[in-house]
Amino acid sequence: MKVLNLKNKIWNSHNHAQFLLDKEKDSPTGKIRFRIKWDKNIVAFGVGYRAEFAKWSIETQRCKTNSTHGIKKISASVINKKISDYEAACERVFNSFYYEKKNPDQKSVRDRFNLEIGKKVEKEIEPEKTLFEIFDLFVLEESRINLWTNTTSAKMKTFRKHLKTFDSKLNFENIGEKKLLQYQYFLQDKLQLQNSTTLKNFSFLQWFLKWATRKGFNSNMTFQNFRPKLKTVQKKIIFLTQAELKHVKEFKIPATKKYLDRVTDVFLFQCFTGLRYSDVENLKRSDISENFIEIISVKTSDSLVIELNDHSKAILNKYKDSQFENHKALPVISNQRMNEYLRELMELAKIDEPVRETYYKGNQRYDEVFPRYALMSSHAGRRTFICNALSLGIPPQVVMKWTGHSDYSAMKPYIDIADQTKINAMEKFNLL
Repeated sequence: MKVLNLKNKIWNSHNHAQFLLDKEKDSPTGKIRFRIKWDKNIVAFGVGYRAEFAKWSIETQRCKTNSTHGIKKISASVINKKISDYEAACERVFNSFYYEKKNPDQKSVRDRFNLEIGKKVEKEIEPEKTLFEIFDLFVLEESRINLWTNTTSAKMKTFRKHLKTFDSKLNFENIGEKKLLQYQYFLQDKLQLQNSTTLKNFSFLQWFLKWATRKGFNSNMTFQNFRPKLKTVQKKIIFLTQAELKHVKEFKIPATKKYLDRVTDVFLFQCFTGLRYSDVENLKRSDISENFIEIISVKTSDSLVIELNDHSKAILNKYKDSQFENHKALPVISNQRMNEYLRELMELAKIDEPVRETYYKGNQRYDEVFPRYALMSSHAGRRTFICNALSLGIPPQVVMKWTGHSDYSAMKPYIDIADQTKINAMEKFNLL
């Protein structure tokens, strides 16, 4: 049975994990035992249920579907769920050793496995580690399991810096309500962070503490009930209207600014496909068919099929004979440089309507006005696609299939914009 998916020396074809039934004389049932073998080591754990031999599948190592077992007639679904939980716990245990670059012994595997399934052990795993050393283990494991982008890794690095600046001797035991409030005031008053950024720091802290609790490093649960009450406002969605999109598409770039040509093409491709910057950057020629592109999203790992329209086809055809690094389909530069050039492009194209940005630091409200080009980024291309698709009357469910949004609530801000666009369009009849 394949339980683990590791590419290291800890787990190989000679090692295995399996569920067995312990035979007892004249008994139609047996205790389910989980046996793990690696190198010359063996550990076993009782699953806590008995199964009837006649209703047990040796091949799948599960109770047969719709069967019941023992005097209490425990259903197969209950028992099989516990078996799956044990498998998942086993994989997390051996992955943790892999990420820590350690060879496990029987005691450490037994202790970590018991922690994973919720049983107490006599001694916490390596209690001598500091909170920040444990945080580094958290980053190492979670970044590999969840395939963090460079942006997420950078945010976590900044979060760690803030936490250590706040209290370099911070430990799990002293993270009580008082300490959490002090951290909130540190972020607000000392670092002068906006409330939205302060709340993001607390979400990172909760993520880390939940992981540390699950791994047995932390037993202080105060953080679960701490909710900073901070005012925030919905950040404005910066996008191009249909008229502005047409204007940018037809805009003649000055001869001295020809380096903006390719940036314009990549941005327009986002506006007509809804792709994130990371997915445009990763787009290969092999992802392109005659009438659609098919990709695995870099950020979410979703499989997306996006039909091509005349505009997106024209951009791809423009570069079909060009050769780019790693067989890329389009001339994508770094996101930072693209954002800089994009703002320059939008300023030249007179996309300069004043936009008021409102935010809070603590209870203090701040209002700042910027020309819209100054707020432009590559993500505005994806937002332009969504807003214009909805304003054209394309159903949200269809747009979500193109963009990969799985949560309808994530589309609501865009739907509100589309509704307002329709209202403004209707008001034009008043001018007749």
